[in-house]
Amino acid sequence: MESECANRYKRSETTRSKLMIDLLLLNPCEATGHAPPSGLQLGSYLHSRRKLKYEAIYFPLGYPIKVACNSTRVLEAADESWGCFDAAFDCEPLEILVEVRSVAGMDEALPPAPVHRQNGSLLLDIADSDNFYIVDLKSGRSMARVTPVAAAFSRYLRYFFLEGMAMSMIATLRAVAIHAACVRVGGKGVLLCGDSGAGKSTLAYAGSRAGWAYVSDDATYVPIDRQDRLAVGNCTQIRFRPTAAKLFPELAGRVITPRAAGKPSVEIRTAEWPEITTANATRVDHVVFLNRQSADSQQLLRLNPASVQPWFKQHLISTPEIRPAQEAALARLLDARVFELRYHDLDWAIDCIQELAQKGN
Repeated sequence: MESECANRYKRSETTRSKLMIDLLLLNPCEATGHAPPSGLQLGSYLHSRRKLKYEAIYFPLGYPIKVACNSTRVLEAADESWGCFDAAFDCEPLEILVEVRSVAGMDEALPPAPVHRQNGSLLLDIADSDNFYIVDLKSGRSMARVTPVAAAFSRYLRYFFLEGMAMSMIATLRAVAIHAACVRVGGKGVLLCGDSGAGKSTLAYAGSRAGWAYVSDDATYVPIDRQDRLAVGNCTQIRFRPTAAKLFPELAGRVITPRAAGKPSVEIRTAEWPEITTANATRVDHVVFLNRQSADSQQLLRLNPASVQPWFKQHLISTPEIRPAQEAALARLLDARVFELRYHDLDWAIDCIQELAQKGN
């Protein structure tokens, strides 16, 4: 499954919305099949802090984020996403401002999935002229406007708005986002990398059932201001493709949740399985690229770290100012040993990772 960050930012080519000084030109008709093109004067939607009377600080992945809004529904949704995280990093809070605003003649249907555009240091996600957000990647400040209908559907508000704003800022200003699962095996951190379908979530979960500590399923973050190859993740949930029920009977009958990229998933809170050990962070000792597509023979091969640098860089969310720090964090990460794991048998792959962690080769 593709990472949350990769999914959101691949949509950048599907919209023709443009930012011109303080005018946001929308063409939701072409992107979503809804209303005809319209213009929004951004100045008229700049949030007044006097209107946003509800405020709280959350710690997604351990980073402080201040959420200010005019509706308790927003804080309830934020608590669903991040209430289980504790503070881990001492840094200036990033900021999310959300205004819930009623509109005359408003459609009672849930807005469509937003489309995405980046213009310099600004990110825009636009569902329609009444549901959109803007993130300033330089200042670490974001602002959103949503209708009461969008605010009432917490899963929509969380995935498309709150988590989109938070993770784009974290993945730019605080850490490098890696399209990888992460586990700790016998005290050694192992990053499980690969494109969609490589089996990252499956191997991370299967290994966790065998005694590994679970850190993340397909999105792992490496802080840019540390020298120790620390990786952090959301160890509170695991997402599977529906076909995973064939491997793991405990997933049978679980509710399938549609995702932004159109790929359905089964999302499980790890708290449901107390027998699984979790960790919110680990030092990365080994980087392993998974290959189960061309595995005539099963083997673990050593890779040159330089050969995989382009793969990591393709997922960077950056501005020119922060790009050098992000690339330096990736260079430190690739001081770890890098391998390719070719496999088709899940139990064999678990044993191989276990031996790698024990012996280092």
